Amino acid sequence: MFAIGQYLLVAATLLTIVALLRSIVGFARRHEHAAARAGVPVAAGSAGGTGGSVLTVERPAVDTIGHGAGSGEVHGLVWYASRMVWIALACLTGSLVARILVTGHGPFTNQHEFATSFAWGVLVAYVWFEWRYRVRTLSLAVLPVAAGMLLYALAQPSEVKPLIPALQNNLLLTLHIATAVLAYGGAAVSFAAAVLYLIRPKVAWRGLPSRDLLDEIGYRGAIFTYPMLTAMLVLGAIWADIAWGRYWSWDPKETASLVIWLIYSAYLHARVVRDWRGDRAAWLLIAGFAAVLFTFFGNHFFTGMHAYG
Repeated sequence: MFAIGQYLLVAATLLTIVALLRSIVGFARRHEHAAARAGVPVAAGSAGGTGGSVLTVERPAVDTIGHGAGSGEVHGLVWYASRMVWIALACLTGSLVARILVTGHGPFTNQHEFATSFAWGVLVAYVWFEWRYRVRTLSLAVLPVAAGMLLYALAQPSEVKPLIPALQNNLLLTLHIATAVLAYGGAAVSFAAAVLYLIRPKVAWRGLPSRDLLDEIGYRGAIFTYPMLTAMLVLGAIWADIAWGRYWSWDPKETASLVIWLIYSAYLHARVVRDWRGDRAAWLLIAGFAAVLFTFFGNHFFTGMHAYG
């Protein structure tokens, strides 16, 4: 069962990378076809003229796949990339289930397991937002995060070890880390939307969604992330009191998690109370996800009660 889980993890990694490459090629070709449709050479004589000069007929740009020459190939590339992400998510889910059957607890106790779970949360959030908003362009910024996490997971020791005493609470382990995984997945989608929002005016790429839609996706991702972060902190405090006899100890990872919560609190407060949008809001979402990554990789350099795995 352990070997099956590892094979499924490798398959999910390869599928995610291939899906990312297909998305890049598909959207690049989409842009080329849209640019070609914007100016099609037409012989002047064919419209009743006498000369043989070539005129350029301007056509309105179309922001959907499925129109014009070559659009079927473009649609196929992007569609298959999307379905490959779904298959990768299924493989990753199978890998995590296999890990649970081997260890007898949630796959959240070391860097290998949590990186795999992190990638699972990112793919779940992406698939849902893609389905909800029909915006596959998010894959250009989300899939690199998922692929990077999966490659990182494969590079970490994967052997099964006995749980340290502080982790021997299966219920709180599962609830505490599962809320973190879901929160981080939503944060990755918000981050992707914020990145595309910032580059939208600087890149003449017809395949990108409008800034208003990207702003909305970033906001919705943060709305999902925030209660998950809150639940993570509350459950962590309860678990800390059970394991160590106090709710809060200003452990480096606890403090870093609090900083993440404060960043998303600031973003939602500014958005709801002051209707704060635009570049500043996007940078806050990017800062929030940067704090998430810093906290996740902190196990390599943090000391304290969370320095395990």
